Amino acid sequence: MDRGEKAAAVAELKQTFSEVGVVVVTRNLGMTVAQSTTLRNRMREAGATYRVSKNKLARIALDGTDYLSLGDMLTGPVALASSTDPVAAARVAVDFAKTNDKFVIVGGAMGSTPLDMAGVQALATLPSLDELRAKIVGLLVAPATKIATIAQAPAAQIARVLSAYAEKNGADAGAEKETEAA
Repeated sequence: MDRGEKAAAVAELKQTFSEVGVVVVTRNLGMTVAQSTTLRNRMREAGATYRVSKNKLARIALDGTDYLSLGDMLTGPVALASSTDPVAAARVAVDFAKTNDKFVIVGGAMGSTPLDMAGVQALATLPSLDELRAKIVGLLVAPATKIATIAQAPAAQIARVLSAYAEKNGADAGAEKETEAA
């Protein structure tokens, strides 16, 4: 890797660190190409990225970002999983670690907040940003639906009472005609 490629890699990593909501540091010693491809595909489907990077270049890219705490975790063969959604990368990494013993979560960071392995696992159990948005919309729509139902209920009750009264008067009128005819 020449100097220009290194500078481009540092710039790309620095941009990634400035845009993402979470970075998960993983150790993937002994994983096959097929396993790495499967992991990358799962990350992509979840809206996250997974890349192996040279530790020295990653440390240089961390300079001036909120993710400085990751510098101590960058030892040995590590890879970085990142996503703008604070839950996506963590969730995929934790799920993949359950099925692959060669994939180990070292830690991570959510902005300037460092996360250990337990913190990443706790983050993975939270609902995603889209799920939270759906819940909020549901909570906002529910009162309007209840108000519409309550507002329609008295009108429907009045209509039923008037209908029953009309049926009763119609039956009474029919009974009077039968009495007069007899």
